Amino acid sequence: MALKKDSKSLDSDQEKSQNEDVSLIELNNLENKTEIESQPLEVSRGNDNDNGFLNFGFNQSILNSLRNKGYENPTPIQKAAIPELMLGRDLLGQAQTGTGKTAAFALPLIEKLSDNKDLNAKVLVMTPTRELATQVAESFKSYSSESSNFKTVAIYGGTDYRNQISALKRKVDVVVGTPGRIMDHIRQGTFKIKDIRCLVLDEADEMLNMGFLEDIEWIIDQLPENKQMVLFSATMPNEIRNIAKKYLNDPAEILIKSVKKETQLISQKFIYVQRHHKLDALKRILELNNEGVIIFVRTKLLTTSIAEALENSGHTVAVLNGDIPQNQRENTVDRLKKGFIDILVATDVAARGLDVERIKLVVNYDFPFDNETYTHRIGRTGRAGRSGEAILFVNQREKHFLRNLENSTRTKIEEINIPSNKIINEKRMDKLIENLNESSLAQEENEENKSLIIDVLDNLKEKHPMDDSNIAMAAINLVIGNKAFFVNEDDSWIHKQNNSDRNRSNRNANNRLRNSNRRNNYQNDSFETYKFNFGKFDGVRVGNIISSICNSTNINGRSIGKIQIFNDYSLVDLPRDLHRETKNKLKKIKVRS
Repeated sequence: MALKKDSKSLDSDQEKSQNEDVSLIELNNLENKTEIESQPLEVSRGNDNDNGFLNFGFNQSILNSLRNKGYENPTPIQKAAIPELMLGRDLLGQAQTGTGKTAAFALPLIEKLSDNKDLNAKVLVMTPTRELATQVAESFKSYSSESSNFKTVAIYGGTDYRNQISALKRKVDVVVGTPGRIMDHIRQGTFKIKDIRCLVLDEADEMLNMGFLEDIEWIIDQLPENKQMVLFSATMPNEIRNIAKKYLNDPAEILIKSVKKETQLISQKFIYVQRHHKLDALKRILELNNEGVIIFVRTKLLTTSIAEALENSGHTVAVLNGDIPQNQRENTVDRLKKGFIDILVATDVAARGLDVERIKLVVNYDFPFDNETYTHRIGRTGRAGRSGEAILFVNQREKHFLRNLENSTRTKIEEINIPSNKIINEKRMDKLIENLNESSLAQEENEENKSLIIDVLDNLKEKHPMDDSNIAMAAINLVIGNKAFFVNEDDSWIHKQNNSDRNRSNRNANNRLRNSNRRNNYQNDSFETYKFNFGKFDGVRVGNIISSICNSTNINGRSIGKIQIFNDYSLVDLPRDLHRETKNKLKKIKVRS
């Protein structure tokens, strides 16, 4: 297996914000920053005459796409970056997820591409993960949906080469991909890069953190020299600035300054739930809160199936996905705002920019692909100073994603249990008593209804042998209906699952503690990080890597540091003072899964 040293992992944690200050500065004058204050701009619906995107000079097809998506005003980073990119300048942007940076580079590039229809593969966007590549590609497709013959393709590992080669052979405007797969296509000659006019590095610090520095530089060196370069990063470590100084030409730098987050008003929680119990768990959650809810899922098909299941349970539900026509979408949102709909089942793209005051709960039925998607989802509640709640469903295979999410957002997400029969029944009883009390107070204030009720009571007592208690019981029975009031379903699976997950979590915590103690025996500066070209797609696990290294070299297992396994490669911290002979043996290691 090929082996190469990699940069040390970078700390990309930084407080994120939806309220930002923007400063536009020159890269070669970083010591004398002048900050330009800017108020945050919400994405909302309004009159076309007030559309802030009109000021950028976009063509009508882009404006139509933005209007269809419900985008009205640019975010601070869009307001600062779009004019610079429209002028063709190189750009270095520092921005957290959830600030609208994808549109900040996608919109001006789509506008510029409309003038160069004769060229092929004009823009290359590199992302650290295939999930982000998919999301960025979908964003390009969405923003160009009103443009004729505009093509975007995503290329990344873990999928069939043949489909990607076929897509690249056809005329394409934008290619979005991960560094490894981009390199493969360039080397094989299946990705023609001679017409690339712009390169975008998205989440640059994360790419360095994952060991892509050498790959990035190799790809940049293969591209045409005369090109625009755009680099976005959540943090600005020295490695990022070195890339900017080496490759960017007189760039503008845009800094989104973080301040207090609105998401602090959102109560963030998660539930461990096995996949085959997710719908049951959802129904139980909605027993406690079913007014003003958005449920996020990944696919259009799932929006429909979940909505049908909830409707059969008596909820008022609507669907919002990419297949819903714009006029129907507007009608659905309007009905949600007015309270005719309580629950919305939606995909990420369809719910972007949705701002409804009465949304009190967001349920992440499917785990979000990335941190930015999570931020966008939970941002549909807790808006404009209001409080809200977000619940995330997590299965056994997604637990490590949860830890990454907490580290990235610097937020502790609280674990809660699936509501049991006892909790649901107590909630139903409290709600019934509350409704009866409200009804009693309301009838005291309505003299006309009060008089009618007294006449009904007098008639009942006169014509039927009913006392006050019998009448009260009959009235409550009418409210309850024919269905059983209390839940009496088998909920033993909830208790079994909670106990199983708790025991498993304790075992995992003990394992992490042992691994941490082993690594803490060594200082970080005594390690070097090595990259091996095998990963999750090869079925490799931590134990396989340790045993292979120990069997092939004289390295003791206890001296091996941090191990990170990604889709098609792995990063391993090994002692810095290895002999040349040991390093040569490492190059020949073959790991069996």
